[in-house]
Amino acid sequence: MAFLLLFLVAIWAGAQNALAGGGSFLILPTLMFTGMDAFGANITSCVALFPAQLATGWTGRRHATGIGVLTLRWLFVISIVGGAIGAVILLETPRGFFARLVPWLVLFATALFAWGSFFRKPGEAHGHLSPGGAGFVQFLIATYGGYFGGGVGFLMVAALTMAGQAVRVASATKNLLAGVMNASAVAIFLFSPDLHWPQALMTAAGATIGGVAGARLIHVIDEKALRIFIVVIGSALTVGLFLKAP
Repeated sequence: MAFLLLFLVAIWAGAQNALAGGGSFLILPTLMFTGMDAFGANITSCVALFPAQLATGWTGRRHATGIGVLTLRWLFVISIVGGAIGAVILLETPRGFFARLVPWLVLFATALFAWGSFFRKPGEAHGHLSPGGAGFVQFLIATYGGYFGGGVGFLMVAALTMAGQAVRVASATKNLLAGVMNASAVAIFLFSPDLHWPQALMTAAGATIGGVAGARLIHVIDEKALRIFIVVIGSALTVGLFLKAP
C-alpha cells in the first residue's frame, strides 16, 4: 500500500515539477512515510526524480532559453558544477543537523517564489537580475539543489522571472536545468548507502509519467492560478515539516 501511494504521489509530483516546481515537497514526506529518515529520503528523492527531469526537460526543450549573453549552454555548465558541489556538501553534513534544517529550507524556497511571483511590478520590461547576476544566482541555486532537492524549481523560476523571462518560458528553462544540475549530484549519490532502490524506482516511474504530462500542460494552465497553487502547497508543507521537526 505504501508503494502504491508513493507511485501516485510521484505522478502528481512529476507534473507539479514540470509546471513550476515543488514536487520534491510531496516526495520527501512520502518517502519518509515508507520508513527512511530525512537524509536518506533526500538522497533517494534526488536520484528518483532524475529520469523524470530528463523526460520533462526534453519534452519542453523548444521553449527553454538563456538570458541575453548568458546562453543556455553556460547555464548548463553552471548548473553541473553547482550540483556537484552541493552533493558533496550534503554527504559531509551530519544527519541531525540536516533534519533540523529541512523546514527552514522549504520555508526559504516558498517565500522566495511568493515574492518573485506576486511582488514584482507587472508590465516591467526588464527583470531585476542582469545576465551576470542571473548566472551567479543559478550557481547558488544549483549548489542548493545538489544539497537539497526541495524547492529548487521554485528558486529557479523566481530567479529566471526576475531576470526577465516569462513564467512559462522560465518553467521550461528550469525543467532543463533541473535535470542538468541533478546529473552531477546523482552520479555521486548512486554510490551512497542511503539510496533506497525500491522506492527510487517506484518514484522514478510515477514522476516520469507525471512530468511528461505536466510539460505538455505548461502553455494551457492559467499562470496566476498556478502561482497561487504552488505557494499554498509550499506553505502547507512548511508548516507540516516544522511540526514534525526534531
